[in-house]
Amino acid sequence: MTQWNDKSWQKEFLNMKSHSPSDAKLLMGGTKGLKDSWRLGVLHVEYERLKKAQEQQQQ
Repeated sequence: MTQWNDKSWQKEFLNMKSHSPSDAKLLMGGTKGLKDSWRLGVLHVEYERLKKAQEQQQQ
């Protein structure tokens, strides 16, 4: 389970694929409001899907 203050996934996700400038800024700088929090949650779900796919390819 990911801790609420664990930002290691954000750094890893930045290196996994290309991101829009606004998403990259959000991943590096953190949230400023409700909209940013929602978007960060969406990015985290995408990260989990990509991570799972990578792990399955390695097996």
